[in-house]
Amino acid sequence: MSAPATFVSPLGPFIARYLAVKYALGRQYARERNILVHLDRFLATLAVELTAETFAQWCASIDHLAPGVRRSWMRVVRNLCLYRQRSEPTCFVPDPSAFPRPHMRRRPHLFTPQQIVRLLRATDDLLPCSTSPLQRQVFRLAVILLYTAGLRRGELVRLTIADYDPHERTLTIRASKFHKSRLVPLSSDASREMDAYLAARRRFPHAAETPLLYRRRQGLRPYTGAGLGHGLRQLFRRAGVRTTAGGLPRVHDMRHSFAHEALLRWYRAGIDVQVKLPALAAYLGHVSVVSTQYYLSFLEPFAQIASERFARHCDPFVDSANQGGDL
Repeated sequence: MSAPATFVSPLGPFIARYLAVKYALGRQYARERNILVHLDRFLATLAVELTAETFAQWCASIDHLAPGVRRSWMRVVRNLCLYRQRSEPTCFVPDPSAFPRPHMRRRPHLFTPQQIVRLLRATDDLLPCSTSPLQRQVFRLAVILLYTAGLRRGELVRLTIADYDPHERTLTIRASKFHKSRLVPLSSDASREMDAYLAARRRFPHAAETPLLYRRRQGLRPYTGAGLGHGLRQLFRRAGVRTTAGGLPRVHDMRHSFAHEALLRWYRAGIDVQVKLPALAAYLGHVSVVSTQYYLSFLEPFAQIASERFARHCDPFVDSANQGGDL
């Protein structure tokens, strides 16, 4: 948690109490805190209360931000006002209908098995360098774990050698998003790749607490999320992996691909997907299936399979109705 800020505007006492409640609930709330600090400084400079007029002035002061970012900032302030409204029913609460429109969610790129093979082949051309002596092995393992285990990029770069259990073939993901830790079982192929990587990794310092993805810059350091993402995008470009629009996929699209592949396997096996969603949510480290459903957009592969399943179950009834004449 960041050091407590001193709130000096007329709204300051409510901001301090609101943040105290969030911290007591276990929230880190760092981004929201910084937004409220910005609002507090703005109001303190003008020595004014938060009203419809001063809220509009504050919104104008952040007009340089992207519409989606401005909407997010304005929602943080609205949540604060809803908290204040519990004790002051007549206080100002921003109208969300006046906020910038939410941008449309970007359609994820679903990696095909053939594209993953091309990416793995492209790693063979990566050469060791002074800052990344295991560059080829690192990026091969990164592709495999992101695609077959659905890890977040941040989870991957924070892994240590001790987080892999070679006997149980599991990864321990510690205090990731939503402050959740979990065990992630690996497939037999992924565990073999992990064993091969660790065999190469033993040429370098390999104490249990050292980073799994090794790089050498000012001593032993893990890859950063930005550094790994940059390297993976270069790999996408090298392998000629593009979205249907011609751009490069996002690293996060591998997590989408993992979730969609799991859903497709269940559909094809005739399994009740709704029953299996909690298991997928636990594997991905989600708080609930609501978060998991974000990854399960109703894309074309699911539409086709769902239509085929509907036809198998309902064709007999349709045929019977047709044979009986018009209803």
